[in-house]
Order: sequence, then structure tokens, then C-alpha cells
Amino acid sequence: MVSFDSLNLATLAVVNSLAFLANAQLARVIEHCTHDKTVALTFDDGPYIYQNDIMDLADRYDAKVTFFVNGDNYGCIYDYAHSLQEAHRKGHQIGSHTWAHKDLSSLSYHEVNEQMMMLEDALQKIVGVQPAFMRPPYGSFNENVLKVSQDRGQSVVIWDFDSGDSVGQSAFQSKSDYNKCATSNPKNVLALNHETYEPTAHEVIPQAMANFQQKGYKMVTVAQCLGEEPYQWIQPPTPRDDSWHCS
Repeated sequence: MVSFDSLNLATLAVVNSLAFLANAQLARVIEHCTHDKTVALTFDDGPYIYQNDIMDLADRYDAKVTFFVNGDNYGCIYDYAHSLQEAHRKGHQIGSHTWAHKDLSSLSYHEVNEQMMMLEDALQKIVGVQPAFMRPPYGSFNENVLKVSQDRGQSVVIWDFDSGDSVGQSAFQSKSDYNKCATSNPKNVLALNHETYEPTAHEVIPQAMANFQQKGYKMVTVAQCLGEEPYQWIQPPTPRDDSWHCS
């Protein structure tokens, strides 16, 4: 038989747990840049085979971009270690898109924490950085996700312009939308793209960069468009060993 005192203790534990969650601090959600005449072009779901092409394009337009990467999505992050190291060397920002591209709003605190921690562990090994920014897959987050992000020292980044590549929009339509965006002379732009789509890398972004440059915008990383640091800390990457795998 369960005693009255046991029930009281169990109830008190639940109440205390709920009170802790209610009082926990939440991570900041970023939807816009803050610096005038800046464009932050961001690329989700990689690393993937078009990452180097995007970096070559950025070199041509004196641009810096942000890659929000997964650990195991379109491929294993360790198989693209050289590309990530080159991106970091060139001054592009590497942010977290978590490990396996799960909908974080459907996960528990522990599960969200694990998805973030696994990706961070890989980035520390490959590049030697601890990201200060995280973009949740699908842009989906809730209070629980914000609590985990705050505890892990990361701001949550969304966007104010979507190229539409991940929902089947044609390259023609994406280019048209980017052109309308540039000609509307916005104060700044925080744009969502996906590096996993060939038309994005080879058709859409070249025209978008040309348009923004012609309009006098500076294409920068998310951290630069906010005037903040991209990483919580930086240290030397670790030598490749048997832990560099996804399965």
C-alpha cells in the first residue's frame, strides 16, 4: 500500500520540477540581423557535396556565409571534415543544426540535449569550436528547446527570408524572390537556404550574391550581422581517430 507521505513526496517532487522549468531561463531567438546593409546567407542540412562550390562563390563576391550543419543527415559529418576545416579557415561561420535533423519540439529535454551535444562533440574534434548559435531543424522549437539551448550557451537562429528550396520551389522562383528582396532595399536580410540542393548552389545563390553586391550590401556571417562572436570558445582540433564515425 502506498502511504500518504509517499504520495505527498511524489507530488512535491513533480511540483518542484515544474517550478524549476517555469523559472529556467530561455535562449534568445534571433529572426533578424541588427547591422544595417548586411545580408547573412545561411545554409542548412550539410555538410554536403556543394559546400565547396558555395565557398568558391563566396570568395568571388568577398562574402562570408554561415553553415548550420548536422552530424548525420545527408552524410556523416566526419566524411566532410576537410570541407568544414576549410570553411572555418576562410572565416565562414559553422553553427549547430543538431545531430540527426530531428524535430526538437517533439523531444524531451534529455533528447534535445543529446542531439546538440553529439553535434558539438563532432565540431570540437573536427574544427575545434563550440558554437554560439543553433538553428533547430525545420525551424521548430518550443520552450523546452529554448531551455536546453540556454543551458548549452547557444542562441536560436531562425530567418526573415526563405529561399523556398526545401519545399520544392523552383530555382526560377527562388531567384525571383531574391531579386524582389534585394530591390526592396531592406535594412538587412537573414536568409534561409539549404546547401544540399544543386540549383541553390549553382543557380540561385550566384544571382543572389550578385544582386546584393550591386545594391551595396555586405554579405556576412550571422555573428557578424549581429556584431557578436560566432563561438563560445575555440581550441585546436583533435587528430582523427576511431571515434570519427557516425554509426
